[in-house]
Amino acid sequence: RLSGIGPVIAARIVAYREQHGPFRSAEDLKNIPGIGEKTLEKIRDEVIAG
Repeated sequence: RLSGIGPVIAARIVAYREQHGPFRSAEDLKNIPGIGEKTLEKIRDEVIAG
């Protein structure tokens, strides 16, 4: 679970990862509709990419 990420955004994260493979950096999350700079800053410390 990620702070501020509900089931809709979580499903988008999973779908993006399944289509594009592993995230190379946390910045990749900004490619997902509903995740912008503000949301990314809130969850950055909870995300592991690579």
